[in-house]
This record gives sequence, C-alpha cells and structure tokens, in this order.
Amino acid sequence: MHAFRIGKLFGIEIRIDWSWLFIFVLLTWNLFVVFSGWHPHWPQFEQLSVALVASLIFFGCILLHELAHSFVARRKGLQVRSITLFLFGGVSNIEHEPPSAKAEFLIAIAGPITSILLGVGFLAVTVASTGVSFADGETATAAYAKLGPGQTLLAWLGPINLVIGLFNLLPAFPLDGGRVLRAILWGLSGDLRQSTRRVSAIGRLFGWMLIVMGIAMTFGVHIVFFGTGFASGLWLAFIGWFLHSAASQSYKRLAVDDAFAGHTVQEIMRRDGPTLSPDTSLEVLVHDYLIRSDELAFPVVSNGQLVGVISAAEVRGVPPAEWRATTVGKVMRADKRSAVAPDEPLAHAFDELARQNLEQVPVLDHGHLVGMLRRGDVARWLELGWSHAAQYTGRP
Repeated sequence: MHAFRIGKLFGIEIRIDWSWLFIFVLLTWNLFVVFSGWHPHWPQFEQLSVALVASLIFFGCILLHELAHSFVARRKGLQVRSITLFLFGGVSNIEHEPPSAKAEFLIAIAGPITSILLGVGFLAVTVASTGVSFADGETATAAYAKLGPGQTLLAWLGPINLVIGLFNLLPAFPLDGGRVLRAILWGLSGDLRQSTRRVSAIGRLFGWMLIVMGIAMTFGVHIVFFGTGFASGLWLAFIGWFLHSAASQSYKRLAVDDAFAGHTVQEIMRRDGPTLSPDTSLEVLVHDYLIRSDELAFPVVSNGQLVGVISAAEVRGVPPAEWRATTVGKVMRADKRSAVAPDEPLAHAFDELARQNLEQVPVLDHGHLVGMLRRGDVARWLELGWSHAAQYTGRP
C-alpha cells in the first residue's frame, strides 16, 4: 500500500493510504444523500457538514478498532510498527504472528469488541438524549426527522459500529472472526500451519460467495440483507474479491515466514564486497564499478565506518560532464537507518527491503560494515527453499 504518514498515537505511526481518500469522499457523499432524506428542511451546507463530521468520526472509530488490536499485541510482546487506514477500513502492521493461540485470540477479539462497545454506547446516548420512539406506527424517516445534528450523528454511528463489529466476527480469514477461529483451532490442535490452512480456505470460500452474490445483484437478483442493484452488487463483489485475495496472500505470507524461520542475515549477505571512499569520483564509480559489476549499490566507508551508500540513482542526477569533478561523498545517501545486523532474522530484513523498496542494504556489526544484503539474493534463496513452503501454499 502507498500510504503517507499523518502522525503518531501512543508511539504507533498512523498512516493513510491513498485509496482511503476515495472511500472517504464516497462515504461523505452517501451520507449527504441519506441525511438529506432524513432532514430535507436542513440547508444543504448543514447536511453536508454533518455528513463530513460523521465520516471523520466513523474513521476515528475504525482507528480505535485497530488501536485495540495494537494495544493487546503490545501487551503480548509484539511490536506494532504502524496502523494504516485504507479502502476497506484499517490494518495494524504487527511484526509477526502471535506467540500462542491465547495471544492470537485476545488480539483478534479486541477489535470487534471495541466496535460493538462503541455501537452500544452511541445507541445508549441516542436513546437517553432523545424522545424518539417508533410507537404508534411512526416511520423511521419521521423519527429521524425529529433529531438535531448531534443526535443524527449518534443515531448513525451506533448501528454502523455494530455492523462493523459483527461483520468482523465472521469466521472468514483474514477478518478478525477468522483469526478467532484460527486461535481456537490452533489451541485445540497445537498446529498453527494446519489451522491457518483451514481458515484460509474458509476465507477464500466466503470471498467467492460474496463475489457470486454481488454479480447476481447486478443482474437484478434480490439478496437478503444486501438487497439488489448494479452499484451495490459491484461493491459486494469487490469486497468478496478483496477477502479472497487477502486470505490467499495471508496464508502465503505465513508459508514464507516458515521458510525464513531460524535463518539470519549473515547466511545470505555478501561478504568482502567492494567499498568506496567518499573521495572517489563519479567517473571512477561509473567506469570501474557500476559498468564492470552486477552490484546495484556500493557502501561508502571512511576510517572503517560506513558513512553512506551510492547507487546508479544518485549518479543519474549528475550530468556526465561533471562526473570527474564530483565525488561520491557529495551525492551519496547518508541515511543509514536501513542498515541491518548480521544476526537479525532474515524475515525482518526482507520486510525492511520491501517496505523501503530497496534493492540492497548494508549489514553492520556494532557500527562496522561486514557485508551487503541484496533483495535478489534473498529472493533466490527463498526460491530454492520454496519447496518446503509449497506444502502449505499448495504451490507445485
């Protein structure tokens, strides 16, 4: 996901994927139409303002849902790097799978419980602050028409949070309910991989069911609870496709982690590779290193310490006529935060390469350069060991 950072909460980085902007605008417009039907006498500016606030609070509730997962994960000793809001809600970036079935259960159930409690709370405040009743044949539209702006927000936020909480409890991996089911199966069998395979299959089946129902709805078939219509059917099919894809990818990721298990960076890193001095000219770098080597980047070392990394990307920013007069030290990347340690788990290092979209990173042992880890080398190593992971993914 291509996301941008908006800040931190409790030490957890909060990010927003670009797809979130689409769903935010779509939800706000949909609520504007709904609130216009509830309150046709309100000025359009007021209808739109309440819709905008409702959307912001709704995604605030989604964030609380994810924070609940993150807080419990931290209590169980797991690192939570970030929370990202995207097209289908939110996701917590937890470093690896929970250490036990009990931890998995508590982490997974925390989100839906939070959403359900929010829903019940909003509804309780709505009932306590209004005299709205559906007695004497009063229609829902007539009841909603009596509500003010704040009460309208509460009346919508209550049911929608209940829907979010209950939907996430469906036993379809990777929804929270699927993870709860996996925790139960894991606890009973003691086999995480087998349990994951079973709930992943259920998740894929559930995804196909939504896809079929969505397509049927686009052709006018009325589905209980979901209704009918082209737009609604298309959206339901899209959700089904997402769940099917997510279930498959989550399981493959677990298989990859299993292939990486017990292996560290020092097994794959390239030792004794070429290094450069900050005083090396770009002309020497290009003709003696980049052209004559398959290395994509080179570490820059001064007095035995890594001071930066130089690659073809930095060279491309300098006109060829200036290569002789320009030194590596002037254009190198001085940011060393992407460096990894030789004893770091290979899975973590591979995630870092993918997260920062880097082809290789330096390997430092107490500040001293001991090698370079290349994404291509890790991928080749993984391919050679994929037969072990294939028994879990079904790959031939």
